Parts: sequence; structure tokens; C-alpha cells
Amino acid sequence: MKTTSGQKIKIGLFTFTGLIVLIAAIFFIGNRKNLFTSTFTIYGTFRNVNGLQVGNNVRFVGINVGVVQAINIVNDSSARVDLTLNNNVKRFIKSDSKISIGSDGLMGDKLVVITPGGVTSTKEISSGGQLAAVNPVDVDKIIGKLTKVIDNAESLTGGLSQIVAKVNSGQGSIGRLLNSDKLSKDLEGTVRQAKTTMQNVHNTTTTLNTDLKAAQSNFLLKGFFKKKKKKEQQDSIKKAQAAAAKQ
Repeated sequence: MKTTSGQKIKIGLFTFTGLIVLIAAIFFIGNRKNLFTSTFTIYGTFRNVNGLQVGNNVRFVGINVGVVQAINIVNDSSARVDLTLNNNVKRFIKSDSKISIGSDGLMGDKLVVITPGGVTSTKEISSGGQLAAVNPVDVDKIIGKLTKVIDNAESLTGGLSQIVAKVNSGQGSIGRLLNSDKLSKDLEGTVRQAKTTMQNVHNTTTTLNTDLKAAQSNFLLKGFFKKKKKKEQQDSIKKAQAAAAKQ
């Protein structure tokens, strides 16, 4: 069966479209991997890469400037992260810049963030150089601490609920006081009796003061009070003289 000219045209168009798609894919992937631009490499060492993967973006002042080239375990407590960056940003990255691991949005992919330097050094980073790494927060530890706090709060709430239930049911001294009418009435009676006693004491004191003033005016006791007052004045003078002599 011979191939007609129409079929040949269709096959040619399909092949051409496939090539275009393939070239576009190669260009897209190459652009993301910085295959078509001049690049340089730097690295940093982290205690925990926090889910970072090869191919994730690297950002500098909010702009994608490279990708994560490799992640390798150095020892049992650290991992080396190699970054490939566009050569046109090299002059902006100083040797005292720092790298950290962040997220692209709240639930986005992990990425490496380069914090601008220039505070203690104006020298630009050299190709293959190392930048100080800021280790990410250990989310597992935070979750563990929050879990303990929640457990403690639950235990405390449970204990308070039991105490309130006992008080409401009249158990314990406070519960009996709050729920017993007899105890409340006895307490009210005690308070009233205390008020009456204080009033009686006040009245008695007033009476004694009145009687004392009356006694001072009585001609039979007037001499006694005068002598007492005179003695108090003499004692005061002696104390003042003694104090003056000491000075």
C-alpha cells in the first residue's frame, strides 16, 4: 500500500511538532539546570537539610539565581549541599553571606536562601567557596515539645475538672461550705456575733473614757491626777537632760 501525499504531510507535521516539543523541553530543563548559562559553584554544610532535594531552587534577594546541584552526607551529624549559581550574581554574593533552608510558600518545595553579606567583608565569594550555613529549626523537636505541653495541659484540665466536680457535689471543706445551708447559716451567725462583740467593746471603751474624765474632775481624786501629771512632766525633763548630756 502506497503512502499518499496527504499522509506524508501529516507524518511530517507530527514529526516536526514532536521535535519542537523536544527542543522546548530540553531548553526548559536546561534553563532550570543552568545548562546554557555561565555558572559557578559554592557549598554549605548543614546538620539537617530538612527535606531539601537536588534540583530545588536557590534564591538571592527573592530571585531564583541557581539550583541545588548535589547533597552528600559528610558524617553522622552533617551533610554538604552544593549549589550551582548564575555567574552574573557572583559579584553580589560576599564571603560573609549566609545560606539557609526555607520553603516556597507555606506548603511549597524546599529551597536554599542566600542572605546578603557585606557586613564584615566586601570580598566576593570565590568559585567553589563555602558559605556559613544557618541550620533550620528542627520541626520534630518542636512538635515533641508541643505534644508534651498539650499532654500537661490536658492532665491539668482533668485535675481541675475533678476538683470542681467534688466541690459541686459537696465533698471536702470548700464543697461542704458552698453547698451546706447549715454551715452558711452558722458562718453568718458567727459574723453577727463578732459584730455584736465589737460593738460592746466599743461601748465599754467609751464608758471608761467618760468615767475617767469624770474622775479627773472629782475634788477627791484631783490631787492624785495632778501629782501624776507633775511626775510625768519631771520624768520627761530628766529624759531630755540625759539625752542632751550624751550628745
